[in-house]
Parts: sequence; structure tokens; C-alpha cells
Amino acid sequence: MSCQLRVLGCSGGIGGDNRTTAFLLNQHVLIDAGTGVGDLQHAELLAIDHVFLTHAHLDHIACLPLLLDSVVGSRTEPIYVHASEQTIELLRKHVFNWLIWPDFSAIPSVEQPSLIFVEHELGQPCQVGELCITPLPAIHTIPAVAFLLSSDSASIVFSGDTIAGDEFWRAVNQVDNLQALIIETAFADKEHAIADAAKHLCSSTLAEQLQQWRGGAEVLITHLKPADSELTIREVLQLDHLHPIRRLLQGEIIEF
Repeated sequence: MSCQLRVLGCSGGIGGDNRTTAFLLNQHVLIDAGTGVGDLQHAELLAIDHVFLTHAHLDHIACLPLLLDSVVGSRTEPIYVHASEQTIELLRKHVFNWLIWPDFSAIPSVEQPSLIFVEHELGQPCQVGELCITPLPAIHTIPAVAFLLSSDSASIVFSGDTIAGDEFWRAVNQVDNLQALIIETAFADKEHAIADAAKHLCSSTLAEQLQQWRGGAEVLITHLKPADSELTIREVLQLDHLHPIRRLLQGEIIEF
């Protein structure tokens, strides 16, 4: 059975039509919970049972607290938030702490919470219906993962925020049925130093990293900063002529 990935947000910022990172898988699963989640109708929010987080930066979790607040009392089952031990710790300490936001793991009660955290480990697949979601290695300024999204027939890798690295490519190169690689490129080359400090890819470092990839699937560029998005994608296309590359588009649906 094929799966459907709906791009709710794929920008590195906000303003106008830009929405930050969020993907909806088969109506019931979110991959990250950036501002793109806010465009969903209430009935669509109610249908979300699982949220898988790459890391705890605000542009990837902004709508998670609001999602929980919007559906509490209207669902009979909790929402399961899958993340690494370190990401869960950051969320508990800095978000769901009764200061920034209520602790929905104790609302309406500890016995019947609206939120249940599920710790995942690198390389450990999680089966959700017809989907299999596996955390892959990623390198960022805080603990982070990429995700391998697999259906019965094909797979997609989503890098999350990362400078990639050897372990990431080793994992990607082992995927035989890869249909698309969704990989971040946040900055144009004029911001190379900022990209390195923030552990994001820029145009030239993406081109360097792609040399480690043995696959030929489509490369979809995400997390472009709005101010330089056109410049960045032009640079990417000029620097890499070996792979089919295009910009990931907000609102598009990918079947795999």
C-alpha cells in the first residue's frame, strides 16, 4: 500500500506564505510540528495520533503545544510524541513545564494524559499502521535525528536539520528503495560561516556532502531561508549536476 506525505511547511522561516517544517503522513502522523501545522482544519488536527520529532528547535516544534491544547477534551486517546531521550528532556524542561506551557503529560490526569512521550533510538524502526519510521544519525547544534520513512514499496529520507556527515550517508546508502531524499540547505554560500556555526548546510557544503551518496533518487531541497531562497536554490543547481534536484514545495503531496 502506498503512503502519502503532505508538505505542510518546508521553509526556514516565516512571513507571507512561508511555513516552517511539518509533514503529514497518511493523515495520522506528523513529522515535526512547525508552523505549517497551523493551516490544518480542526478535524485534521483531531486525526493526528503520532508526532515524530527530529529535534527540539522552535521552528520544528512551534505548533506541538498548540496542537495539544486544541484537541484536549476532544480526543479519547493521547497523542504519542516520539523523540530521542535528549529531545524529550528538553521539551519537559523548557516547554511542558507549567511555565511556558502546561504539562499535557499530566492533563487531564497523570493516569489519562493527553500526551505520552515515546523514546526512540537510532536505527530502531517504529511501525505505525502501514508506515515504518526509523531514526537515522544527524549532526546539529543540539541532539537531532533524520528519519527514514518506508512504505511497502518505497522509502523517503528526511534529513531534518543537519550537516549530514559520514554516519548519515552510510545509513542513506543502505536504503535500496529510496524514492526521494529531502535534505536541508538553509543558507546561500555568502552565509557559509553562519551555516557552519549553526550546523546547517549551505549550497557548497550540500554539493560536497552529496558526493558521499551512491543513490540516484530525486533530491528535494528544504529549509531554505526566505530572504535568500531563490539565490540558494540557484547555487545548488549550479554546483551539483549529478543528481536530479529541485526545491521542495509547500502544499505538495508525495506518494511513495
